[in-house]
Amino acid sequence: MNSWQSYALGSAFFAALTAIFGKLGVAEINSNLATFLRTLVILALTAGVVSCQQRWNFQGLSSRTLVFLILSGLATGLSWLCYYRALQLGNASQVAPVDKLSVALTVVLAGIFLHEPLTVKTGLGALLILAGTLVMVL
Repeated sequence: MNSWQSYALGSAFFAALTAIFGKLGVAEINSNLATFLRTLVILALTAGVVSCQQRWNFQGLSSRTLVFLILSGLATGLSWLCYYRALQLGNASQVAPVDKLSVALTVVLAGIFLHEPLTVKTGLGALLILAGTLVMVL
């Protein structure tokens, strides 16, 4: 298994825990406040990791990089706000699969904006994700 695959599996595992813990966490408070508190924890965690690695070096940070990181941060924040509100209103077993439609959307957007090839295998995988989501939520 490649290192990216290990990290991707870790991401999937922790994303699953995010859904369960998030559903429990938004049960008694406003979903936006819950997202804010979650973000503070993420800030502390990532600052700790960067500190332990001694990677506080901003010298190579171009304006282009900064713009895309800001846009990514805005997209992440909006995603989290929507996700926590959806968890507050719906079942985690239904919200999570719809959220994972991001995988199929990423395939399409990566083809359009990053010019990544859309192979038959990738297209079929994206369609299967869409079909699986429909089966789980309808």
